[in-house]
Amino acid sequence: MSRARVAVAALVAVLLALFSTGAAASTGGKDKKNQTPALTHGKVAVDGGYLHYVRAGSGPPLVLLHGWLGTWVTWQKVIPGLAREHTVIAIDLPGLGDSSHFSGGYDKVTTARRVREAVRKLGFKDKVEILAHDVGGQVAYPYARDFPNEVSRLAVVESVLPGFGQEDFYPYSWHFTFNIAPAPLAEKVIDNDDVKVVLDYFYDGARHPEAIARNDFYRAYADPDDRHAGYEYYRSLAADSADNQANAEAKRLTMPVLAMGGQYSLGGFIANSFRNVASDVREVVAPDAGHFTPEEAPGFTVDCARLFFGGIAPPQNLPANLAGCLP
Repeated sequence: MSRARVAVAALVAVLLALFSTGAAASTGGKDKKNQTPALTHGKVAVDGGYLHYVRAGSGPPLVLLHGWLGTWVTWQKVIPGLAREHTVIAIDLPGLGDSSHFSGGYDKVTTARRVREAVRKLGFKDKVEILAHDVGGQVAYPYARDFPNEVSRLAVVESVLPGFGQEDFYPYSWHFTFNIAPAPLAEKVIDNDDVKVVLDYFYDGARHPEAIARNDFYRAYADPDDRHAGYEYYRSLAADSADNQANAEAKRLTMPVLAMGGQYSLGGFIANSFRNVASDVREVVAPDAGHFTPEEAPGFTVDCARLFFGGIAPPQNLPANLAGCLP
């Protein structure tokens, strides 16, 4: 072999060795935690149908519940961070995403029981923690209220309770009256050609509209049955309000409740709402975020949640806007 070929072969060997060393480092030690965890999709049977879920990580179970105009994808940016210390179970609410459509029972109490049934059938029959956004928070509340021995901590993001502040916002957006109107008004007015226009109306109002996974949500809500389920969640608000007010004192929440609002959206209104039903409410305002906080401010959402759910110890130089996230 010529000297040139020997030199080339040696160089290739060195490069391969360096590449192999770097690859090993990227999958071991601390760096391994920064990798995107494997997501497992599944479906679990519940009363009247099935719920689709995405699971990742290991450790104490943390249930994620999305809101209207979202699916489990709402959480895709925060799942990797939360899965470092938790088994994350992100559920598509009944009737939405890849969960089945139900003939009824979209009030929040019934929905909470279906979610609980799914969680227990997945093997989590003891304590769970819940992180919920928008309508998901309205579902998480009766879950925690009616089964307090099964929920150790509750965190809600941009979610105001029916009966305790939700109705105050009706005059400020047309969608409340429209969605609440008896069926099939909304179903007849909005068809598949309108989906993108309607969803963009809300997404464009975000602080960071570019952060929202629009295409995933366009596909989900292009299904008329998903849109119907969404309207049914709104049509149940009067019943939800009555139920919440009837149980607020008798079943007052005693577990810690993290109430997070976006700086450019509901801010402290979330904590004000939940103080009507819970004794230990931690108020947090997500900086530079709008209503779709988990997508607009995923880093802050993860940092706050990991503190609140005990995934990490508080740093000595804790930023002031994370003070309410302390466990």
